[in-house]
Amino acid sequence: MLSQHARVYRAALRELKKASLPPHKINPALSSNFRALAEKSSKSNAILEDLRSAVAFLGSQREYQGLLERYNPLIDLTVEERIEATARRVGLNMPKTADNGEDSDK
Repeated sequence: MLSQHARVYRAALRELKKASLPPHKINPALSSNFRALAEKSSKSNAILEDLRSAVAFLGSQREYQGLLERYNPLIDLTVEERIEATARRVGLNMPKTADNGEDSDK
């Protein structure tokens, strides 16, 4: 049977794998820091609670990002792209404008 400390450490690793940008590729510095905290948690219950809080935070952040992307698909667009997407949503098209870098006299 696994101890509480090992369970919390493994839960932290699972959350780190799910949150990592290249899928399932954990930053070695993060995993070593969590391992060190898990080893210290055997001496202090406060550190164990902090680890549990960190695992809950990582899971909540991942879920929040998923919900944000699902219900607000315009979140990662630039201002101009967001305006165009909003206009298209109500059936309008934005007029073509000259870019600031181009010379309009040509």
